[in-house]
Amino acid sequence: MRKPEQELAEIKSMMERSTRFLSLSGLSGILAGTYALIAAGLAYAWVYYPNVPFGTNIELIGQENILGKLLVTAAVVLLFSIGTAWLMSQSKSKKKAQKFWTPASKRFIQALLVPLVVGGIFCLALMSRGYLVIVAPATLIFYGLALINASTFTLTDIKYLGYCQLVLGIISAFFPGYGLLLWAMGFGVLHIIYGAMMYYKYDR
Repeated sequence: MRKPEQELAEIKSMMERSTRFLSLSGLSGILAGTYALIAAGLAYAWVYYPNVPFGTNIELIGQENILGKLLVTAAVVLLFSIGTAWLMSQSKSKKKAQKFWTPASKRFIQALLVPLVVGGIFCLALMSRGYLVIVAPATLIFYGLALINASTFTLTDIKYLGYCQLVLGIISAFFPGYGLLLWAMGFGVLHIIYGAMMYYKYDR
């Protein structure tokens, strides 16, 4: 005969599965962070190395070659990160014999995408007007808002990752010369730390 607390735990688990998307993969977070660090290293080589010291506000207007490289690199990192998260989350769902495409996962994706899409369009507008120093803080801030917004429909742990992204974005706005470094910390280092924590907490 099962104990009442066991039955309550099962009921709670069923309710969470029906209202929250629980198939996020920690390993996908680690890989996304790795992609971001590689991209930041390339950006550093193109923009700063070897003559420009960190902390200098960079002006890329008229340097379409470098700006084009940065845009392509950012697009590749985004596609790789989304693709990795999608495939690994599907794999995790199959291992746990759970459906991947559910009302909960749809709500999670919608909550995540709205701030991301708006932020992406806003960043394109900034670049078109030449306000490049604001792009790094804007990406961090909108991404942080997206994570906080989506945390209602998935593991609440991502809310804290979102808060950290917001803090880095605000700092970057006041110190734009360190935007690339802070971007690498947010999308790279924090993602790897978060992914490792999620892997050991939920995936193993």
